[in-house]
Amino acid sequence: MFKKLEIIEYLDSSGREIVHRIPEHGSGEFRLGSQLVVRENQDAVFFRDGKAMDVFGPGRHTITTQNIPLLTGVVSTLFEGKDSPFRSEAYFVSKKTFTDMKWGTKEPIIFRDKELSVVRLRAFGSFSMKVDQSQLFINKLVGTEGRFTTDEIEGFLKGMIISRLADLLGETIESIFDLAQYYDEIATLAKSRFADDFGKYGIQLVDFYIQAITPPEEVQERIDERSAMAAIGDMNQYMRFKTATAMGDAAANESGGGAAGAGVGMGAGLGMGMTMANMMGQTMSGGQGGGQGGTAAPMVTCPACGKNVPMGKFCPECGKPLGASCPACGKPIDPGAKFCPHCGQKLGGSVKCSKCEAEMPPGTKFCPECGEKQE
Repeated sequence: MFKKLEIIEYLDSSGREIVHRIPEHGSGEFRLGSQLVVRENQDAVFFRDGKAMDVFGPGRHTITTQNIPLLTGVVSTLFEGKDSPFRSEAYFVSKKTFTDMKWGTKEPIIFRDKELSVVRLRAFGSFSMKVDQSQLFINKLVGTEGRFTTDEIEGFLKGMIISRLADLLGETIESIFDLAQYYDEIATLAKSRFADDFGKYGIQLVDFYIQAITPPEEVQERIDERSAMAAIGDMNQYMRFKTATAMGDAAANESGGGAAGAGVGMGAGLGMGMTMANMMGQTMSGGQGGGQGGTAAPMVTCPACGKNVPMGKFCPECGKPLGASCPACGKPIDPGAKFCPHCGQKLGGSVKCSKCEAEMPPGTKFCPECGEKQE
């Protein structure tokens, strides 16, 4: 047996209900002339036989065939008088703004970063929403549920947000290092883009906020290391400073040889670190020599002392010539060669100047003593 309802109203004490149906289970028995009370922050949608009859705004409404014309044919054929009963449901829809609703990524968003290549991002924030079209909202999401709260819709809306946010990030930024300065712009664009998605369910997205978009912890650690290296600046200067500081501390420590020795050892270790830093810097600059040109000179073995030295005219160790050259064409020749492999000039021995008879190498074109041209 259904209770005959004369006053139809609902007050939400939890603050989280979006829709509440009267009655919660089954359908109610209403009479023409019943009073429907709707608060300022509510809409009331009247249903009969699963079909919406009308949407009532704030105020007190008397259920009659005048304000619900569709009831006339149904009720008047079965009952007579203004108190004729009929079976129906009233859905009270809260029109207030529901704030501090959370969104966040369950799985990381794959983002192509121009500096870090591919990186995984996690994002979270908050948003607020309100029902904009009560009847559409009930038909699309609520259905015949007796009560519908923010908990039941929050997950659905979060999924909608995350799916759109991945595309939005790819279109808006090129590197995660630019994220902080674009939070407001991304939030504004997101709110605009989500408006249509929310609107087709009768919902208005009032506010949308981004609290953070972050890479995984291991990537954050590498970013911190990169920042530390940038703060240090010139690594060679830094290592020299650390070495000098360690050596100074060791010299100042007069409490015992052990402590001083430890300080000296630390200084030596830092000196080694500086040497390694120099070697790495030379390698990164493109050559082992580390010179201005960035390319090291080729190494040769000195025929006099046998040491491996940079190629040149004279050995930097013993001062002897590093190689012989043909007196005729000037090209390098092997020590002890009898003929030049380039021009065929006979090598070895000496000749006399045709004018001053000074000794000179075979094939000499001008005498080194008198300057006479040789035939």
